[in-house]
Amino acid sequence: MNDLLSTVDWSRAQFALTAMYHWLFVPLTIGLSLIVAIMESIYVRTGKERWKSITKFWMTLFGINFACGVATGIILEFEFGTNWSNYSWFVGDIFGAPLAIEGIVAFFMEATFVAVMFFGWGKVSRRFHLVSTWLVAVGVSLSALWILVANAWMQYPVGMQFDPAQMRNVMDDFAAVALSPVALNKFFHAVTSSWVVGGVFVIGVSSWLLWRKRNVEVARDSITIAAWVSLAGIIFTMWTGDGSAVEVARVQPMKLAAMEGLYDGKQGQELVGFGLVNPDKKPGDDKQAIFAEISIPYGLSILANHDMNSFVPGINDLINGVSINAEGDTINTVSYAERIAMGKQARTALADYGKAQAAGDSAAMAEAYTRLMPNYKYFGYGYLSAPEDAVPNVPMTFYAFRIMVIIGGYLLALALLGIVCTRWKAAWLEKRWFHIVGILSIPLVWVCSQAGWVLAEVGRQPWVIQDLMPTGVAISDISASSVQLTFWLFAILFTLMLAAEVSIMLRYINRTSKTDIINNSKL
Repeated sequence: MNDLLSTVDWSRAQFALTAMYHWLFVPLTIGLSLIVAIMESIYVRTGKERWKSITKFWMTLFGINFACGVATGIILEFEFGTNWSNYSWFVGDIFGAPLAIEGIVAFFMEATFVAVMFFGWGKVSRRFHLVSTWLVAVGVSLSALWILVANAWMQYPVGMQFDPAQMRNVMDDFAAVALSPVALNKFFHAVTSSWVVGGVFVIGVSSWLLWRKRNVEVARDSITIAAWVSLAGIIFTMWTGDGSAVEVARVQPMKLAAMEGLYDGKQGQELVGFGLVNPDKKPGDDKQAIFAEISIPYGLSILANHDMNSFVPGINDLINGVSINAEGDTINTVSYAERIAMGKQARTALADYGKAQAAGDSAAMAEAYTRLMPNYKYFGYGYLSAPEDAVPNVPMTFYAFRIMVIIGGYLLALALLGIVCTRWKAAWLEKRWFHIVGILSIPLVWVCSQAGWVLAEVGRQPWVIQDLMPTGVAISDISASSVQLTFWLFAILFTLMLAAEVSIMLRYINRTSKTDIINNSKL
């Protein structure tokens, strides 16, 4: 058992490592591809060669980042087979479909037109090259779509039916999987937040060029485009974030409760603006949950249900079976203790079904099936030892949400500042304070982006598939030592890859700060 727990922990750590490194590259790829496409559109529309030079400069940085994102993404998908084979078997028919579409359609679309994008200058017409650039931008977003559809299904499993004869889930409604409200909100939230990452990156690099007093015209034009892209991105991110909060309240209320460190809910629930989580707080005890709390009255009720007087359940409420339905009404549902009991009954019935199937006893199979299906929706709870096992890491979820929101507010201000500077206060672009703000915003936007993913993934623990499969059941039958070995190998490999990318980018940017982009045809 100790080796199993170690294997689970190391497998989770390895997947988290790969995913977080991968997400360093993906949002910049999505954001830069849009900005590059907009810049080339200006070049084609105006015919001004300086816009071609600006486009090629940012396109080179896009290409460096794109290659690293592809490498980490391939490894991430392979880990489902190497480390999470039980999960892959249990839902492979469903989870594999969007990933297959991503590989066949989106990735091949990117691979085809990215070659024209980089090597087609002067070999194809301007308009065909522009179309290729836009298709690359569309392709990277489509890649994100199908991957996020797969991820959203893990958090809200729909469009499937369990087949006890195969001991696995099979898809019976592809549209329900692809168009679920959780998937759509997750896709638009991730893509539009990536516009912010790309925009802030361009603002930060342009601030460095302004600091060095080289390519000032290029930097000003780049900030103009990047600021508007960032503003659009942060507005849409806030809008889709609101939609995501409503969906989380509906389908993952325990995640919402953990986000707020909320143990006992009420009508007109306030939203914690600032607070320190009590790490010793446990479900059911009388210890204070949040210290130094500063709250927004009615905030959580509005966020979750768009109703200031609505009830929002806390962790204790959910464990005891008090929740809200799709219409926002307070209801008594199945307590977590009852879910565990029903999950164990479902596991027993499935085992009996398997024995009857092996013996060719159709009557016993039918009887076991009759016992299995009413309890199957709580199948995963049968692997938990106590209701408290279904509570995610509250401090990590709580702080990740606030880091994301606070930095998001700062990035909104940065985008507005960029627009003000390029339209009305051009002299501010020459100020050292603006350069420092722009440069320091680059790491901050990635902290914000990573915090969002920590919130999404840690907040749904212990589930790999919500309510159906906990993490400890999803792993492969491999030794902890082998996972440890690959963890450290990947940690070294990814760190070297990131260091190489940053080094290449810095050298290219530094070289650019010493040359004239517009009049240097080699850039």
